Amino acid sequence: MISRRRPQDGFTLVELLVVIAIIGALTSLLLPAVQSAREAGRRISCVNNLRQLGLAVRNYESAHYRLPPAAAMEAIEPVTTGSCDNVRFGGFDPQVGKMFSWVVAILPFMEETNLYSQFEFDRSVLEQTSEPQASHLTTLLCPTDDAGNRFYRNPLHTSGKTFAKGNYAAYVTPYHVDRQIDFPGALGGNGQRLARVSDGTSQTLLISEVRTRPHENDQRGAWALGWVASSLLAFDMHQKMVLDECGVKELPAPYRHTDGSLGVTQRPNNLGPNFDVLYTCPDEAGAQIDGMPCGEWGGRDGGYLSAAPRSLHPGGVNSVFLDGHVEFMVDEIDEVVMVYQVSVNDGIVFDQDQ
Repeated sequence: MISRRRPQDGFTLVELLVVIAIIGALTSLLLPAVQSAREAGRRISCVNNLRQLGLAVRNYESAHYRLPPAAAMEAIEPVTTGSCDNVRFGGFDPQVGKMFSWVVAILPFMEETNLYSQFEFDRSVLEQTSEPQASHLTTLLCPTDDAGNRFYRNPLHTSGKTFAKGNYAAYVTPYHVDRQIDFPGALGGNGQRLARVSDGTSQTLLISEVRTRPHENDQRGAWALGWVASSLLAFDMHQKMVLDECGVKELPAPYRHTDGSLGVTQRPNNLGPNFDVLYTCPDEAGAQIDGMPCGEWGGRDGGYLSAAPRSLHPGGVNSVFLDGHVEFMVDEIDEVVMVYQVSVNDGIVFDQDQ
């Protein structure tokens, strides 16, 4: 009698290894597509947030007949130096006054009237009793960042208040934050009339993305604060200078860039040599590794306030213009083109197709 073996169930070791190899190969092929689809979804979410913020700004302007103020700041006298008093520094100090950001001003136009009503405008944003500044708002969060889990605590103020972080900041000047009265961006100063934006709303940058860090003493993204890198951006392209009998001095408005600033401006995701200038720059080495280099402000005689737009989208940042349209601004954008998109009344307009 001939005995027959029953066929074995399942895979042999060789067959199993082949199947695993095939699955691994398919996964490696599919993973970039999945990641790309996720990033596309995150980009869409960020673009939608920017559109909503742009619309809120325009609705504020329709209701108040002027654009929202960069921050609730009090004007200070400009400081001059030189034998002819011909060099101006200062103009605005973001740490003077109540310090509420433009975001706080537009909350009622973001369907956040209840949160807006919790702010006590008779006291500084650093001294709020009901802590509205500690609220995370979905419209202010880009999914590529983890700002929804991050807070800022000011180490220089005794109140130790907590500020929720977000991912959007507004342009206030092509120069330094403290020069926004002389050379304004879209939200420069204490709220300017739309008629002052003579270059046209479609040519004027309004809001861009910013990144945050988990460090609680890093002010970047603290949306309720009218500070640089918290809710304000400045491009740091200096005004053109001339030489006269008093020495070197700036040309008066309108804004005209100087070629001496080329290569050291705050383009998207700028890695240097010009860094984000903060009141405190904790863990500078870690910030550099994170691709968010920063330096500390040394006062008006030792540092100038500016910061770059930043995102984790590959190659650039999303930005909304004053007319509401959104563009993706690449990291390598022409500095001269960008600076005149930040400035509102220079009379220089570039073709959108350039």
